[in-house]
Amino acid sequence: MRYRRVRCSVNYLKGALKNCRSGKSSKLVKVKMPDFYYMDLSAPCRSVMLTAKAVGLDLNMKMLNLMAGEQMKPEFVAINPQHCVPTFVDGDFVLWESRPICTYLASKYGKDESLYPADLKTRATIDRLMYFDMGTLYFRFGEYVYPVMFRGADKPDPEKLEKLQEALGWLNGFLEGHDYAVGNSITVADHTLVASVSTFEATGIDLSKHPNVVAWLARCKANMPGYKQANDQGAQEFGKMAKTKL
Repeated sequence: MRYRRVRCSVNYLKGALKNCRSGKSSKLVKVKMPDFYYMDLSAPCRSVMLTAKAVGLDLNMKMLNLMAGEQMKPEFVAINPQHCVPTFVDGDFVLWESRPICTYLASKYGKDESLYPADLKTRATIDRLMYFDMGTLYFRFGEYVYPVMFRGADKPDPEKLEKLQEALGWLNGFLEGHDYAVGNSITVADHTLVASVSTFEATGIDLSKHPNVVAWLARCKANMPGYKQANDQGAQEFGKMAKTKL
């Protein structure tokens, strides 16, 4: 049965090619790529881009320059009234906030369940780590760098750096005994966390006190599909901008 299906598929493709050459119309339907509104500087945007690479999904990339206020254009506000990135449009379905976009991509387009397993305990652990990134890890990074980068502060608050290092220490503990955030294979939790931690590294945050984090980051860089294009370039760009202020 499997052989017959393959043979039928090959014959169909041959027929479609023959029709194309003869000028006849084909019944092949072009599938519209989802739209993705983003900015390379944004770690949350890059986490989605990493997930898209992992599932092999091409996105119709629509960059918005938040510094220039492009997110306030009426046509974008009509799509997302919160006018934030990332914003993802899949047909008539619109979604913003990076973590649910990542889990949606993994669930709908993943070749298997490895990125977001159906097992409830595993999935809950992945969710916990993504919320940890949102509410603690990246939040504390923002508390340290954003006042200087975007709010006119003269210099960063060293106490905020201590709080960030504390959060990195917790992540170091979460990574103990396994290669990735949840076990020994990459999940969407790794996409979320690595987008943040690579940005910290590019900004000059010292990670050396956290050996599990350092080793995990190196594994992610080496093994995540499309890492350089989807994440590294934006992280380095953010770091370069941050270092002129910090």
